[in-house]
Amino acid sequence: MFQCPICEQNTSIPVGGASVLPQNLHLGFEVEVAGYMSKMTSNSDVACDQCAEGSSDPAVVFCCACHHFLCAFCLENHKRNRMWSKHKIVGLDQEGARQLHATMKPRDHYCSQPNHEDNDWNFYCETCSLLEHLKMQKRVVTKLTGAIDENKRMIEQVEISSRNAFLAINQAFEILQQTLEERKKTLLSELEAISLSKTTALTLQKEQFEKMVGDIGHYTDMASQILQTHTDHEIVALGGLIPTELQATLKRVQTISLTPNQHSNITVSVETDDLVRQLSKLGEIVAFIPSPSSSTWTSTSAAKVGTRYHVKVQSKTSKGEEYPHGGVEVKGEMRSKTHNGAVVYGEVEDHRDGTYTITLTPQTAGLHQLFITMDGQHVQNSPHDLDVRPKRDYHTLCNAQQVIQCNRPSCVAIHDNGDIYVGSHDDCIYVFDQTGQLKNTIGSRGSGDGQFSFPRGISIKGDVLYVADTGNHRVQKLTSSGKFLHKFGQQGSGQGRFNCPVAVIIDSNNKLIVSDYSNHRIQIFNENGNWLSTIDGKGSGNHSFQYPWGLALDLQGNIHVAAQGSNTIKVFSKEGVYVRMYGDPNGPTGLAIDDEGYSLVSEFGGHCLSIYDPEGNKFHTEGNLKYPYGTALDPRVGSVFIANHGANTVLKYFLLVPLYPIKVRVKVFISSFIATRANPQLTFVPIDAINNPMTTFCLPLPVTIYFFKIYITVFVTL
Repeated sequence: MFQCPICEQNTSIPVGGASVLPQNLHLGFEVEVAGYMSKMTSNSDVACDQCAEGSSDPAVVFCCACHHFLCAFCLENHKRNRMWSKHKIVGLDQEGARQLHATMKPRDHYCSQPNHEDNDWNFYCETCSLLEHLKMQKRVVTKLTGAIDENKRMIEQVEISSRNAFLAINQAFEILQQTLEERKKTLLSELEAISLSKTTALTLQKEQFEKMVGDIGHYTDMASQILQTHTDHEIVALGGLIPTELQATLKRVQTISLTPNQHSNITVSVETDDLVRQLSKLGEIVAFIPSPSSSTWTSTSAAKVGTRYHVKVQSKTSKGEEYPHGGVEVKGEMRSKTHNGAVVYGEVEDHRDGTYTITLTPQTAGLHQLFITMDGQHVQNSPHDLDVRPKRDYHTLCNAQQVIQCNRPSCVAIHDNGDIYVGSHDDCIYVFDQTGQLKNTIGSRGSGDGQFSFPRGISIKGDVLYVADTGNHRVQKLTSSGKFLHKFGQQGSGQGRFNCPVAVIIDSNNKLIVSDYSNHRIQIFNENGNWLSTIDGKGSGNHSFQYPWGLALDLQGNIHVAAQGSNTIKVFSKEGVYVRMYGDPNGPTGLAIDDEGYSLVSEFGGHCLSIYDPEGNKFHTEGNLKYPYGTALDPRVGSVFIANHGANTVLKYFLLVPLYPIKVRVKVFISSFIATRANPQLTFVPIDAINNPMTTFCLPLPVTIYFFKIYITVFVTL
């Protein structure tokens, strides 16, 4: 039995012995060289390897590159051939054999495995039927060496972690011991103070009692002595003094408490049971690590050039449970697929609770790959293809490139699939495709379900369409194809009633926000049309507004109101609290806010589109409009749509984005004019338009000269 050096399977030695086994090519090469050297130093003639059988010309030299013995004639041909002219040639003698052994290299043998073409191979094993090349073996060894180094590093890290944990445990319990000692000293000090206070008070009281007893005894003894030794005349003279002092002392005894002024009991309350239980479970040694393959990441914002892109990573165990500790090595990077692999490295913040925030700022637009690793291994969905959008510059708004004809359009909304929904003076909703071709007509004039009277506002989310049915003083809910689902509201000024609703939008919680135009207020409903709250514009002060029209939400969920009667934009929190105001538009109607916080306001009275930055500063105006109403954004491509009411058109403005390099490939097809001698050929020529904008290429033309047509097609890959 022997073991295959590649698959490590045991193989039986077959009948015939080891000589019939496939050989190790390196050992076989040494045997082959020894055979050549033996022939070269022998006294016998050696046949030429390139001459036909039966040739009598003996070999005179040996080619170390071809491994062939050559006669004089074949040697001349060998020298004349450009491919062989530089081969090492040695004579058939001892010196030639020495040179052969020093310079001869093994033949190239190539691996037949997929993706191993043009790589020399080393072993062949009948058991595993595998051809393996040396480079593959080196890569395996390199990987194993790397794994060994990683194990060594991990062992060192374990030792470091163990020492750190040891120090942390000692430090924690030293703090506990110090705290307990300090608390013990505090309690003993308090005990000593209380004991001293009680003892002092009782001692003073005892001394007072003792003094009174002494005074009574003193006056009693004095009276006895006077009676025994003094005359009657002296007794009468002193008799009034002694009883008076004695009576005063006795009276003081009656006026004071004879009970001890301090209680003897001193107790201590130290609840140790709960503390002991807590201390018995104090601390935790965490020896497991999160599983990268189970860990996840999320991002709530789109990736844009020059804008910070945040990724939140949640580490999890192999069971899918959230890992509650930090300290894991998390990395993030973004690699461009269109800019020579430009890499942006992320900044990582460890929140110490198992979550991490990676912040990246892409510098180029186009397709990127996002790599997120944890301890060197990819987390779920990594790498991930990410489309980085160019940063918008509304100064580059160009003239409308697409015009949709429509009778008195009043509002516009864009479906996720790119379809354009337009509310018309025809009391219906027209649906156009991205090229401006009419696809569908929803509704008709009337007050029935699915009918409209001057629809001034529309909003679409998914496949649900909401329409502010202005003339019927209600809001209708339909499918995107026009099937009626629900309606709510009627004319009035009470809760849930409308007086000309002109706009409706949907927030992230599916709440409906409606501009109640003639009631000067904004009403908020749930998705079923049940009233929730009202933002009242009546009164005076910053919060007030008149004739609200366009509505939009910013990234924080704040509600922006285009107050047509107040010629300003008012901003309220999602709870309806006034935040700020900005702008001085002339009769604002339509309002849209992009994902960078820029506001686009169509001015009915100003016949223009005004654009405000996130701080509310106007920086661009697009004129040449005629009584514009609704405004909408296509977030996929950044196009701006305007219902140009007075001109009976819907305009689509394209936003020019910063240019960035592209790569192209050119397909060249060559076709002969002469059918009988046609030699059509097809070739693909890659061109790097970034580094070589003036690339030239050669075409594989036939040898014979003819006239040809050349067709060139350029495929642009963004």
